[in-house]
Amino acid sequence: MTSRYAALLVRLILPACILAGGFYGYQQFSIPVAEEVVEPPPPTQVRSRVQRLELGSYQINIETHGLVSAHNQVTLSAEVTGRIITINPKFEVGHFFSAGDVLLKIDDRDYRTALRIAEQEVRRSTAALELATTAKKRMEELADRDGASLAELEAARTLLLQAENDVEVAQASLNQAERDLERTDIVAPFAGRVVTKAIGLGELISVGTALGDVFAVDYAEVRLPVATRELRFLNLPERESDEPLDVKLRDAIDPDNEAQWHGQIVRTEGALDPNSLELFAIARIPDPFALHREGPVLRIGQPVSATVRGATLDNVITIPRDAVRSLNQVHLIDADTKKLRTQQIEPLWSDEQNVLVADTGISAGEYVATTMLVYAPEGAVVDIITDYEAESLAGQPASGEPTP
Repeated sequence: MTSRYAALLVRLILPACILAGGFYGYQQFSIPVAEEVVEPPPPTQVRSRVQRLELGSYQINIETHGLVSAHNQVTLSAEVTGRIITINPKFEVGHFFSAGDVLLKIDDRDYRTALRIAEQEVRRSTAALELATTAKKRMEELADRDGASLAELEAARTLLLQAENDVEVAQASLNQAERDLERTDIVAPFAGRVVTKAIGLGELISVGTALGDVFAVDYAEVRLPVATRELRFLNLPERESDEPLDVKLRDAIDPDNEAQWHGQIVRTEGALDPNSLELFAIARIPDPFALHREGPVLRIGQPVSATVRGATLDNVITIPRDAVRSLNQVHLIDADTKKLRTQQIEPLWSDEQNVLVADTGISAGEYVATTMLVYAPEGAVVDIITDYEAESLAGQPASGEPTP
């Protein structure tokens, strides 16, 4: 009986203890935990170097490039057959020569003989013409006195006509012989320079044999491509009466070469390139080899970069290219409040250094941020970096990415 009561007591007390423990745990863990107060981070300070924007004029310079070429390069060829007996020392690769110089001489003995034969033939035919003329006059006098028949008179006239034709043929042969003799001297057609030499002393040549290549040295030319978007800023000469346009050339191979050459654009090709849709302007550089002036030599085939003076734009704002972000955006700073705002621009012209705008959304006197700003909230007050601070920061590596 006692064991029965003990078992009953255990069955009643154990659940009561479990319920009491659960209630106590519920009371303890149901107490709300106080949330930790997190202080907001201090706002990121925007610091930037700036440049003041002013309204003014800007001289446009078009940058282009090209290869120097000779305006006149020809292949000298023989017009008669013969053996080379003399070569002028100037007719060597790289040497200069003057207009009228005899560069090569062909053996002319056969041509002198032919000339003498032609001269004698002219004398013979001329004498025959005089005899035929005298015979015709005598025959006409006899015919007037009925001393000669009409057939004899016609024969005299025919002989005279034949004699006149013989004189003309002999004179033409004499002219041909004189020209052939002259052609035994290969004469320089212009002042130039030898590019290649294709023959040697004693060589037998025939009509049409290539003797060598030469080019003129009075001036050189450069084909300069101009983009169609740049044409409206240039006044290129289209006709012979148009004023030439000044151009300045520099060496495009060696950037340390400070040599410059001055030339003029004298004409355009008149048709756009079918691949690039660019217009080629032809610049002329006088005396490229400095034969009659002081200065550096400009060689044929040399790559050059060119600067062409274009139009002057008035009432425009010049923005440094480094200050223009992607999508043609700039960060402007009010001169009084130093507050930042982002402005979309429409460039009127741009080059490697500057972007020009004529936008009423930008006021003269505002600042433009020239530092790459990673954080650029609208309306933020900008701490402007002074020139002294900029010099101290110049040696530090740049950080951050351009603002998208």
